[in-house]
Amino acid sequence: MDLNPETVFSLADKAQQFQITEQAAIPGDELSPSDDRTRRILAEDSDDPVFQELKTTIDDLEPDQQVSLVALMWLGRGDFSADEWDSAYERAGESWNDRSAEYLIGTPLLADYLTIGLEELGYTRG
Repeated sequence: MDLNPETVFSLADKAQQFQITEQAAIPGDELSPSDDRTRRILAEDSDDPVFQELKTTIDDLEPDQQVSLVALMWLGRGDFSADEWDSAYERAGESWNDRSAEYLIGTPLLADYLTIGLEELGYTRG
């Protein structure tokens, strides 16, 4: 993985904090399609300091680190197993674009998926 696990745990904490404020602001919205949710988040939360910090942190990562983050989220979501890490990373690399932050932040349960993905790869909070 091209990303420090502590960085990912920190991102997961920020994502958790953001998702808590999102759920409080718009209860029951988890049924909307992911693309619509992402557009709404970007439109409504662009001034939210937690959103800005999370987005800036992801945007500031190198492209290979963003690829690792997406692959890790997919791993935690169950799309790939730990044994398929190379395939997940390759696929994430093929689909990488400059909207990784928006894609990740628009994913419900991002914090959980990142934490589970790290655990699947054998990383724990230190």
